[in-house]
Amino acid sequence: MRRFLLGLTITAVLVALGASSGTGSAATSGRSTRAVVSTRMASLPLLQSQVLAAINDLRRKQGLVPLKPNSALAAAAFEQSASMAAHGFFGHASYGGSPFWKRVAAKYTISNGSWKVGENLVWRSPWLSAQSALELWLASPEHRDNLLSPAWREIGLGAVHVSSAPGVYEGRAVTILTADFGVRR
Repeated sequence: MRRFLLGLTITAVLVALGASSGTGSAATSGRSTRAVVSTRMASLPLLQSQVLAAINDLRRKQGLVPLKPNSALAAAAFEQSASMAAHGFFGHASYGGSPFWKRVAAKYTISNGSWKVGENLVWRSPWLSAQSALELWLASPEHRDNLLSPAWREIGLGAVHVSSAPGVYEGRAVTILTADFGVRR
């Protein structure tokens, strides 16, 4: 465990966004009413693929290696987006309060060596486009650093849309996107 912790570098960033028809809000609490969203939540594979293409286009223009999709990182990212939508919070920590890297570590495993992970979050009401996600992340130095870090080799994207989200989303329709970045050595 000590070796694992020494080899782990956490680059976590968070963004809260205002939207034209609603506002975004950063919160790690806001654990008010849990909504039953299974029938109202939709995964957004098209948005995820568009965001990946936009990130990799940006990275190529900067002379960086494009990121490869990783299903374990995608599972961790989707889990966080779905949890935020269901429980009405917005933050890197899991709903139970554990740090994001523990959530990612449960899926993005290594047998030996070290790894690094980072995370970008964004939400918007009612819809989020790949272009707006990228523009908003680029406007923030911490998010820009994650997008353009030469360390990253893999990415997992998890996007959900909910017609009426509880808690910090105040019942609005929202699109939530989590991007988990990683590298294993």
